[in-house]
Amino acid sequence: MLRSLSLALPRSMRRDAPTIPVVRLNGAIMASGSQFRQHLSLAATAGVLQKAFSFPRAPAVAISVNSPGGSPVQSRLIYRRIRDLAAEKNKTVLVFVEDVAASGGYMIALAGDEIIADPSSIVGSIGVVSASFGFHDLIKKIGVERRLYTAGRNKAVLDPFQPEKEEDVERLKRLQLDVHETFIDIVRERRGDKLADDPDLFTGLFWTGRRGVELGLVDGLGDMRSVLRERYGDKTRLRLVTPPRGLFGRRLGFFGIGAAGAGLGAAVLGGAAEAAEERALWGRYGL
Repeated sequence: MLRSLSLALPRSMRRDAPTIPVVRLNGAIMASGSQFRQHLSLAATAGVLQKAFSFPRAPAVAISVNSPGGSPVQSRLIYRRIRDLAAEKNKTVLVFVEDVAASGGYMIALAGDEIIADPSSIVGSIGVVSASFGFHDLIKKIGVERRLYTAGRNKAVLDPFQPEKEEDVERLKRLQLDVHETFIDIVRERRGDKLADDPDLFTGLFWTGRRGVELGLVDGLGDMRSVLRERYGDKTRLRLVTPPRGLFGRRLGFFGIGAAGAGLGAAVLGGAAEAAEERALWGRYGL
């Protein structure tokens, strides 16, 4: 009789079939993005994370991370939101690295109570990078005069249309060091005694998942389905949690809301710039 009643319940409610919510965090990390590109930010991920941690009987939340990094602020905000939800809902967080969890992507992965990677995944890149271009020689050649007016002598620091100043570069480096220290503190807090004594650990280098285990950056090797079924039983079900759908079936949350009319052209150009930036992030890891 009890067996019959159990079979009448939805699978997610049966005691012999645990359901693990799964969140996929895929893409470059940036504060804003166009409707044409998938990106990660707190605003884009907060809803789906809240939903995943709201499964009342789930023993854990599984998070798939595939990101080459990006904004250090958004990376930390996403990391912090996952840890806050884990504490609030009393859930274990298992992070599974796909192709890459590097730089800000690795910071997000640190939110996991355990980090599991593929042997060929790329992990690490614990550092900070800034990139720009210098156009001051180019505008001279094409006969363009740069006119810039500021209030505050440092307002035009590192302007790409002016010659680079050594003091401006030093100021940027000091800022980078502050951000780097914040990153290192999170790594040490989350990985603790698991970290190997390696002088290259915080230099910005990156490694395969297999080497990541040896360095203490990763806890183990495997794939999500196999690991979860081994840990919670063969009947474990994985439930992918996705952002809600808006009009015309377009997903909201991981994508922005479209522009119209003249704004569409600007959105297309913005999307192209984003694509180039994201391509550079992935390309840094040979992907």
